[in-house]
Parts: sequence; structure tokens; C-alpha cells
Amino acid sequence: MRLRSIVKRFGEHEVLHGVDLTVHAGEHVVIFGPSGSGKSTLLRTINLLEMPTSGSVQVLGAEYGPGLPGDTTAPGDRHRLPRSVGMVFQQFNLFPHLSALDNVAIALRRVQGLTRTEAEERAARQLATVGLLEKLGHFPSQLSGGQQQRVAIARALVLEPQIMLFDEPTSALDPEMVGEVLAVMRSLAESGMTMVVVTHEMGFAREIGDKNVFMDAGAIVEEGDRSLFSTTTEPRTRKFLEAVL
Repeated sequence: MRLRSIVKRFGEHEVLHGVDLTVHAGEHVVIFGPSGSGKSTLLRTINLLEMPTSGSVQVLGAEYGPGLPGDTTAPGDRHRLPRSVGMVFQQFNLFPHLSALDNVAIALRRVQGLTRTEAEERAARQLATVGLLEKLGHFPSQLSGGQQQRVAIARALVLEPQIMLFDEPTSALDPEMVGEVLAVMRSLAESGMTMVVVTHEMGFAREIGDKNVFMDAGAIVEEGDRSLFSTTTEPRTRKFLEAVL
């Protein structure tokens, strides 16, 4: 996956200023920085929840953004992109009137056209992988925040995406529930899934981040491997890390 010269404007306000980012297959990329730095907007351009104003969004060999002059990359079908790129949000966005099983199965029925039985069998297997098989008949109101977020992760994974995006997936959770969600994400990272994670959980970032990206004011200030946290030479990065670590 490759983002080049990504600019995003909302009216007259430019949120992203020509951002470049490359994510290799199997890589775990962590994006961190102060609130309002453009992290979530950048993440949302990858699956076109936010269409970039200009720039190139290349995912799995196809172009989904406006593109760059002279680029001959074949355009992709943006409606099929969610099948390849799963996303988990801050808020769980579960259907309150559906059980955990149905929240996961509904995507299989609507997107892949599976029968109810086929969808429910796959959904149950996916709930088992996030440790919630015994909760498959529970409704969101009967689940803790951590359990709801794990259902949301199962819902994204059940379509078998090649890339997973996480937009501050623990920020809406009580502190005691954060660990159970991070454990699922850690297991997913260990499986080799390509992941891009926006997070304030810096301990987790230091643990799984193959590439760590610090953003501020709509731009990437610095990126590097795990050594970034101890060897940064950028004053803005160092000031931020000193405040949060």
C-alpha cells in the first residue's frame, strides 16, 4: 500500500499537507501524535471514507485516489475496496438490535451473498478467534465495551481483508477493558496481518510497531522502527514522547 502526496481539505481548511506513506505486506505501522494532527483523517483516506483532495492512494496494486500526473496505475473499483481493507473504529458501531453473531454474519450475507447458515457458521468461528463464542447470542447492550470492540474486530476480519486499519480502537474503553482488545490485536499482528494502527497506547506501539510514524499539524514529522522511541532526533517528536511515556 502506498500513499503519495496526499492532500485533504475540508473547505478552506487543509488537514493533510502532501503526506507520503508506504506500508509493506505483513508490516505493522503505528501512527501517533497529538490530537488534531490528521492521524485519523490519513487512516480514513486509505479506504476512501475520506476521499483525498489530491494525491495517490494505491492499495494492492490499484489506484483509488485522484492519482498523480503521468501515473499509469490501473484504477480500482472503490466499492470493492472494503473487502480488501477492514477497519475498526473508536466507537463500536454495532447494530443494537442484532446479536453478536448477527452483527458479524450480516456482512457475509450482504457483501458475499452467503446463506444464513453459511454466514452464521463463519461468524461463529470468527467470534471464537476473539474469545467470544460463548457470547454469540448476546446483544450489544449485554456486552462490555471491550467485548463490543472485539465483536467489531470480528466483523471486520470475517470478510478476510488483506489489510486491517484500527482508528484508536481502545480510546472509548474503560482502562480495565483495554488489555483484552490489545490482546486480540497482538494476536492478529503475530499472525502476519498487515496493520495500520492509530493509537495513544504507546506501550503497545513500542511492542508491535515495525514502522512508527509521528504526525503533527497534518504532516509526518518522523518515522522509524522501534528504536525511534529512544533515538529520535526531532525536537517535536521528543517533546511529545516525553509527555506521554
